[in-house]
Amino acid sequence: MTSGRLALVPAALMVAAISGSSATSGSRSRAVTFSEDVAPILYANCVSCHRPGEAAPFPLITYQDVAKRGKLIAKVTQSRQMPPWHAAHGYGEFTDERGLTDAQIATIRDWVAGGMPRGSAAKMPALPTFTEGWQLGTPDLVLEMPEPFAVPAGGPDIYRNFVLPTGLLEDKWVRAVEFRPGTRKVVHHSIFHYIRGGSAAKVVGADGKPGFGGGVPAGFIPAFAPAGELGLWAVGTTPRALPDGLAVSLPKGSDLVLQLHLHPTGKPELERAKVGIYFASAPPARKIRELGVLGFFGMLAGIDIPPGEKNFTVKGALTLPADMQVLSVMAHAHYLGKEFKATATLPDGSTRPMLWIQDWDFNWQDRYFYKQPVALPKGTRIDVTISWDNSADNPRNPCNPPRRVQWGLQSTDEMGGVRFQMVTASDAAEADMEKAAAGIRAAVAKMAQSEAAQDAIKKAAERNREMEERFRAAAGQTQPLCGGQ
Repeated sequence: MTSGRLALVPAALMVAAISGSSATSGSRSRAVTFSEDVAPILYANCVSCHRPGEAAPFPLITYQDVAKRGKLIAKVTQSRQMPPWHAAHGYGEFTDERGLTDAQIATIRDWVAGGMPRGSAAKMPALPTFTEGWQLGTPDLVLEMPEPFAVPAGGPDIYRNFVLPTGLLEDKWVRAVEFRPGTRKVVHHSIFHYIRGGSAAKVVGADGKPGFGGGVPAGFIPAFAPAGELGLWAVGTTPRALPDGLAVSLPKGSDLVLQLHLHPTGKPELERAKVGIYFASAPPARKIRELGVLGFFGMLAGIDIPPGEKNFTVKGALTLPADMQVLSVMAHAHYLGKEFKATATLPDGSTRPMLWIQDWDFNWQDRYFYKQPVALPKGTRIDVTISWDNSADNPRNPCNPPRRVQWGLQSTDEMGGVRFQMVTASDAAEADMEKAAAGIRAAVAKMAQSEAAQDAIKKAAERNREMEERFRAAAGQTQPLCGGQ
């Protein structure tokens, strides 16, 4: 997923809800000012993230905060890089779509062009209030890493798993998990799995450090069974509860495993994350399922991108074995990711647009929830196309000059996939899905043990060792290393 050094490069991570409008420059009878025109836009759309302690790298609260970055703000809003919303409008209808209106963008542009006048302090809007701490309210269960994990100043990305006993005395159903990193800038993503209580005891701390290493999600390791997925968090993810009536199981006595993708920031850091778990009052009527295209985020898709290639493309497809209702979708790639497109073709030949990300941003990843569940009948084929840009013209390319890039876990490797969260549409569809589930699990297990999969994992491990050796040889270096050609 991502390296935190470049995660600080974007000028803003403005979380926005479309709010209000401003008069266009042609209809104004006065100069555009910060207090009357610009501050209301920023307060409604940006400061939820651009304030102390939140994800953005700087605040946008005072006139001084904004004026010293005025030109940059005008540029990134004009390009619609900010506020961050990467799902193309109209290609899937999503809730909480973020963005500024054309009039709001013009207001910011005109204010900067006019010399950024401050305006009357008496006309300043009140600073909005925000929920501090847990965004979804007080959790039913809070779990925290038992001790901090030391992230070195430099070196390759780290995948580390931390086991948190739940202490549950009865089976529970989970409607939401909210993740709160201790040192936000070192954590790019976390995957949440539950495993059989105590099953990881022999590996925890075996190397003298908290937790245990490895990039394979704990839920996929047979020795930890029974196990299951509870969700994930990535940079840019907005905490959300599942729709009413839906939840995922969390068995009594289980352990929660946080798999963290950590990245050095240039100075030693300590990470001690916590999670808040919110329980449902009753079991759900339907089981939530996560179905992905490409499998294992493209591990067997032949991702091997030559240096200079501007449009390396891979395609994948999934045929649904039952009538399904699709709740949400999310995409994932690394720095070279360029474009994602997912389209569903129904058995009658009609199509449904599911997701189109035209300009992937590694530093802002979110799950997109459909305004209404998308009904897809049995036999629907979901086609996904993903492209990457490994040229020097890609400003997000971490390697200069570009190098050959293959599938792997490091941020300077690549991967790609689209995951859909869905439920069956009826009892009959649930029966169809259960019949297919055993075959799906067997196919996934076979894929994971295949020669091609083992070769991909071996090559990724070799590249990781090479990177570690390069860092040891370049003692004190804290910038990303891209490896050999």
